[in-house]
Amino acid sequence: MYKAAVMGDRDSIYGFAAVGLEPHPETDVQKAAAELKELVEGDYAVIYITEELAAGLEKEIIHYSERELPAIILIPGVKGNTGKGMAAVKRSVEQAVGSDIIFNN
Repeated sequence: MYKAAVMGDRDSIYGFAAVGLEPHPETDVQKAAAELKELVEGDYAVIYITEELAAGLEKEIIHYSERELPAIILIPGVKGNTGKGMAAVKRSVEQAVGSDIIFNN
C-alpha cells in the first residue's frame, strides 16, 4: 500500500499527521535532499513539500518529477504562499492538456 508524506518545517507540517500523512520535519536543505531521496525510493505515492523548503530542492524535485511516482506537490508553509506551488500546478496542467486552462493566459 502506498503512503503519503509531508516535508518542511515542524510548524507547517505537523497538522498533516492528523489526516494520515507521515511528517518529515526538516529545514536543512542537504538533509532534506537525502530524506527526499529516501522517500522517493520508498513506497510513497505523494510527497508534499513546503514551498520554502522546495526552493532549496529545485534540482532534486525536477529530477524526480520525471518519475511516475511519487507525485511531489508544493504547499504553502506557515510563513505564507510564495506562488511556486500554483506555478507548478499550472505547468503540469499545461503539459498535460497543451494549454493554460486554469488561468487562461
